[in-house]
Amino acid sequence: APRTPTATSGPASRPPWAVDPLFAERYAPDKTSTVVSKHSQPAMLTPMQNRSSIVQAAQQAPEGPGRTPLCYKCNKVIRGRYLVALGHYYHPEEFTCCQCRKMLDEGGFFEEKGSIFCPKCYDTRYAPSCAKCKKKITGEVMHALKMTWHVQCFTCAACKTPIRNRAFYMEEGQPYCERDYEKMFGTKCRGCDFKIDAGDRFLEALGFSWHDTCFVCAICQTNLEGKTFYSKKDKPLCKSHAFSHV
Repeated sequence: APRTPTATSGPASRPPWAVDPLFAERYAPDKTSTVVSKHSQPAMLTPMQNRSSIVQAAQQAPEGPGRTPLCYKCNKVIRGRYLVALGHYYHPEEFTCCQCRKMLDEGGFFEEKGSIFCPKCYDTRYAPSCAKCKKKITGEVMHALKMTWHVQCFTCAACKTPIRNRAFYMEEGQPYCERDYEKMFGTKCRGCDFKIDAGDRFLEALGFSWHDTCFVCAICQTNLEGKTFYSKKDKPLCKSHAFSHV
């Protein structure tokens, strides 16, 4: 007995897009725009497939668009290899950089404001410039002083070590790591030999800096802040011990 079209399967049967003029419209993928994002993974390329395998797949599951891919760019049925990217299907030769037209079947890609870029074109157009060397930053970006830097360009002026996310201080327009800044510019208390931190109350006397609580008589420990004092061998003395031996 002759076989009817509904009972046939395999490459010998006519595919549904050949007999149904509304097939492409009914199985068109969603065309909503995607959010701006960076894609570090390359678009997925399907294995080599011949026309027979595509026809069979389309006939085996006509109810789902995943088995009968339509190219998002040209809206035609894909009967060979295809790419899956941004939630859509593409002919490999039609998923290209919007500037250099290079195929993006490998190596990753970027999407910016609805346009697709290869990494090289994206960096040329959108990558920030380094405040020091003025070159484009294509890798890790350092944000400091309201500017962008290569990590290797934003370094301590003394030890030349990249500062990265560590604390730093500015002195005469140059950044210094905390260790070198304290060593070169830090102020120590003459009385306790500890650093005078920002916000600490201190005073200047005898050519040195002192915590307000450390400026005391060397003999009786009376606090001398705001009082008349005497000195002997760079040591402060109260009025009562002005002539004492220290």
